[in-house]
Amino acid sequence: MADEANSHTQLAQLTTAVVVAVVLLFLTRPLQYLPNAVLASVVFLIGGKLIAVTGMRTIYGLRRDEFWVALVTAVVVVVLGVEQGIILAIVLSLIVHVKRHFTPHDAVVRFDQRGHLRLAAPTPGTVTEPGLVIYRFPVGVFYANAGRLSEDAMGLVNVADAPRWFVLHAEAIDDIDYTGAQTLIELADQLKQRGIVLAVAEASDDLRRELDRFGLTGKIGLDHYFDSIHAARHAFHNA
Repeated sequence: MADEANSHTQLAQLTTAVVVAVVLLFLTRPLQYLPNAVLASVVFLIGGKLIAVTGMRTIYGLRRDEFWVALVTAVVVVVLGVEQGIILAIVLSLIVHVKRHFTPHDAVVRFDQRGHLRLAAPTPGTVTEPGLVIYRFPVGVFYANAGRLSEDAMGLVNVADAPRWFVLHAEAIDDIDYTGAQTLIELADQLKQRGIVLAVAEASDDLRRELDRFGLTGKIGLDHYFDSIHAARHAFHNA
């Protein structure tokens, strides 16, 4: 059945290609006598089939912001033109990207009774377990969101029962700029003044090199880098 369906699809594609070739080679002159309204209808019907409705529905269910970018771009392409639509799509995508990084969904990592990871909002007083905060930052750290990281981190430790360890879960941090690095260095100093250990877990090799170069490693020490949050948690228990 699958082979038969594939054969029918290939036959339909071949037929379409032959028809298009014949029209382009022999029928372009007669087409010039068709009314513009008829030609516009043909183009409209072809364009309508190019819209991937199923794909748009999938995007709408998964990422609403990307759906609106796609929809607005499609409208602009129809109304103004392809070039204007491409330019608008690039601009809107950049805005969505910056917004996503400017307001990241950071969280405190917690463990349920089965040891599975759970994420909790980084509100003051939230801990991974008594004495330990594993704080996950989900994007690269740069000048636009470094303040958010510092504010939420200090909010987690400026409580009556302050944690003894603060672990930055850096798995999702793909890059860090100068402002972001200085923010982490200032955070390390502030935590040290409060007697709180700062550690970093699951940093990529590239991020490690950046943190070494910016001077954070000299602040916290090589022994406070961990390959996993489980290793960091184990070190906390043995400290």
